[in-house]
Amino acid sequence: MSKYFLHGSLNAIEGKGGELADLLLEASRLVADAKGCSLYLISIDEKVPETVWVTEVWDTKEDHENSLKIEAVRSLISKAVPLLAGQPQRGHELSFLGGHGIS
Repeated sequence: MSKYFLHGSLNAIEGKGGELADLLLEASRLVADAKGCSLYLISIDEKVPETVWVTEVWDTKEDHENSLKIEAVRSLISKAVPLLAGQPQRGHELSFLGGHGIS
């Protein structure tokens, strides 16, 4: 099974974790119908609410990159950047082996 799997976190400035999470949840709704998007999850650790985790599974890396070109997604990115504590780091690209829930 060949999929593109990306997992990482974004750190918000103090007090902005919820706002960042809301923007990323909106992004998840925008990419729900994007070509190749199998999974787009947003999560937090209640003990570290300023860190928002993003887990994505795409058919291909190209599908993921194309999703970043969607105008509404680009608009959300521009709203999210000022909420970040420092430069965003690229998520971890992992080799997808399989499991329950992703076909």
